[in-house]
Amino acid sequence: QVQLVESGGGLVQAGDSLRLSCTASGRTFGYMAWFRQVPGKGREFVAAISWGAGNILYGDSVKGRFTISRHNVQNTVYLQMNNLKPEDTAVYYCAAEVYAISTIESGYHYWGQGIQVTVSS
Repeated sequence: QVQLVESGGGLVQAGDSLRLSCTASGRTFGYMAWFRQVPGKGREFVAAISWGAGNILYGDSVKGRFTISRHNVQNTVYLQMNNLKPEDTAVYYCAAEVYAISTIESGYHYWGQGIQVTVSS
């Protein structure tokens, strides 16, 4: 059974940093990603990374502040979030796919349950 489990969320102040982790079990994935969602809106692409980290993509709103990385032996993907802003407040979801990298929600078949990140001003 495939599972993706996020951790590391919480409440921080603007300007702070936070690191999210997502550990996959049940199989390995060539591509892993992070999306986020606020109430009433669809999921927004944050970042994605290929197996060997040769292909990394970022959403425009997080470029220069967030860094995605992965540890393949541990089957874990990380999202280092620096200089957090109140508009980064959202539920963050880990996503995984075997065959291709994507910036859209439908490009990923496997999802975690989501973890809340709240940034106060």
